[in-house]
Amino acid sequence: MDQPSQSNLIDKKFVECYSNKVSLETELSETLYNTMKDFVLSNPTWDQYKLINSALATFLVQNGCKDNSVSEIYLNQLFTPSKSF
Repeated sequence: MDQPSQSNLIDKKFVECYSNKVSLETELSETLYNTMKDFVLSNPTWDQYKLINSALATFLVQNGCKDNSVSEIYLNQLFTPSKSF
């Protein structure tokens, strides 16, 4: 499978994972906010939503979550990391 087709498939699966959305509001420390902002600005394939979803999925899976949807989000980000890594 060529790179553009694979990328489109991954993007489609990503959208499917997030078809049911819930809005979340939280306070962040200034350090976390600035680090998140810098990361997103230097990685055009990421945005704040993808970053938060990835961080939450990683935390949940590493702490025993067995939900297949959460595991899918975790695995998708694990195998499609940011180009800056």
